[in-house]
Amino acid sequence: MTFGTFSWSMIFFRKPVSTFRDHALVLPLAALIALSAEALGQETVGKTTGPDAGQLAFNNACRTCHTLKEGDNRLGPSLHKIIGRRAGSLPNYGYSSAMKGADMVWDKATLDRFIANPDQAVPGNNMKPFGGLNSVEERAKIVAFLEANGGS
Repeated sequence: MTFGTFSWSMIFFRKPVSTFRDHALVLPLAALIALSAEALGQETVGKTTGPDAGQLAFNNACRTCHTLKEGDNRLGPSLHKIIGRRAGSLPNYGYSSAMKGADMVWDKATLDRFIANPDQAVPGNNMKPFGGLNSVEERAKIVAFLEANGGS
């Protein structure tokens, strides 16, 4: 079927034309893409350091349920001034009986242990589905972030 100078066979039945010019662009384009990913830091995903590293680690692991704003309890309690606070003691939050009965005060070591494995640190807590964070570096970033941003 032809419409003026246009024919559907031009699209559907045309053999691909391969030229040296087409092949000459492929390798440089692939190299450019690879270099762009490196320049944008794609090789360091998850290896962020510096002041934003703690914020990123907190956002990825904690922010869904917690905030650092005083009195802003969500699915999890506010972590404002968490360091030095007795576990399960924040008013106006419905802690599990396990957390209320946990005989501990949050410090860097207890936070690290809890973030690593909440079920082992306080069996019967309500931190489901969060099962813990294996990375020592990520836990350290979170604890440092909590301490620096109203966590104590």
